[in-house]
Amino acid sequence: MDHTHDGRGANAARPMDTVIVGGLHADARRAAVDHLLATVPGSVALHHDLSTAVRGTVVRTVRDTSGVLSTGETPLVNDCACCALREDLVPELRRLADAGLNRLAVVELWDSVEPKAMAEVIAAHGGEGIRLGGVVTAVDPALLLPCLGNGDDLMDAGLAAAPTDQRTVADTWARQLEYAPVLAVADSAEADDEDRALLTQLHPTAHQVPIGHGDLACAALAGFD
Repeated sequence: MDHTHDGRGANAARPMDTVIVGGLHADARRAAVDHLLATVPGSVALHHDLSTAVRGTVVRTVRDTSGVLSTGETPLVNDCACCALREDLVPELRRLADAGLNRLAVVELWDSVEPKAMAEVIAAHGGEGIRLGGVVTAVDPALLLPCLGNGDDLMDAGLAAAPTDQRTVADTWARQLEYAPVLAVADSAEADDEDRALLTQLHPTAHQVPIGHGDLACAALAGFD
């Protein structure tokens, strides 16, 4: 697969690849997204900030390597921030695909959003100018065990996606980790060999790609082929 094309051009009929990058480890997640933007010309990233849901809206940001391209707000749907994300995500991806300027859209999920539901939404609209290329969970190995051992409610941690969100940090992180076929692993100075061994033990079939030291785009786009 050619990741160096800087626009769709003559291949405008080709669906725009979409890669989902999620995970509770926000710094690692942002680093993985930044790496994809830097290594895949013509790529763009979408992020829905659910921290504003308490005010009744979700803020969408679209950016590339040059900075923020656009921002917008979408109202909550049934007091559910993730529902609002689902309602806004596909139309925004279609808009980008129709413009024909991007070969890759990177969907950076908010902290506690689980990738499975978003992947199913995008996959259900395949053939409408967009294609789910893969799912990545970003991991800081030093935070692996603390997150798995954190029984706090997402609400108490300030990470709830809705007022009725009753998930815990540990359960959410476990599902984010186990669902993705590709793990983007941060180079953490605080992580030791035991942390890295635990990551492999927890998800032995995952393709681990060091952020900044591997072809994350190639791994991600092969993840759901």
